[in-house]
Amino acid sequence: MELFSTAPEFTNQSYDEVKASAEKCTRCQLAKGRNKVVFGNGPVPCNLMLIGEAPGADEDIQGLPFVGRAGKLLTQILESVGIKRPDDIYIANTVKCRPPENRAPLATEQESCRPYLEAQLRLVNPKILILAGTPAVKAILKIDEPITKIRGKWRKLPGTNIDVIPIFHPSYLLRNPQKTKDSPKWFTWQDMQEIKNALDYFKKVAEIGK
Repeated sequence: MELFSTAPEFTNQSYDEVKASAEKCTRCQLAKGRNKVVFGNGPVPCNLMLIGEAPGADEDIQGLPFVGRAGKLLTQILESVGIKRPDDIYIANTVKCRPPENRAPLATEQESCRPYLEAQLRLVNPKILILAGTPAVKAILKIDEPITKIRGKWRKLPGTNIDVIPIFHPSYLLRNPQKTKDSPKWFTWQDMQEIKNALDYFKKVAEIGK
């Protein structure tokens, strides 16, 4: 993802300015059916950022990402390694409006929202970026591989120094609740421990640099 390649007009805008633009956006058909734009939530800047797929029904009503069943599970997963919402993580989605019937967002819809996501990445300036689920991986890394093969594998966000790690989407974990070894939940626990260790490392480096 070469940041600012699709919307240079956002390069010098503040967070509030970009958010205000998103809230009036009509770049794609999703704008017609939304109740609220779900821009993002969390500290700006922030060392840790997560990008999911798209808002659902609860998110569309509240205007906040990950507040439904999957969101509650995500909160529990993060808290299991000492990461608290919204203080320790900034959360967004590949698209800012709910797709009809909670379908996966189309590639064209993701591209329409891409300028906002690029601006969020610039402003949040995370050290670590979590991609939750295959649609987020495809949108950000342009990798067309199953999440089962690429989850837990670190890589750099192209054109940046941001460390990226894909994980299973919480909604997938709701459909696969087993906690046995090598289950999706078990792998997610391993991934979250790695993320917490990396986050702690960046905090120590920052403290040493003070």
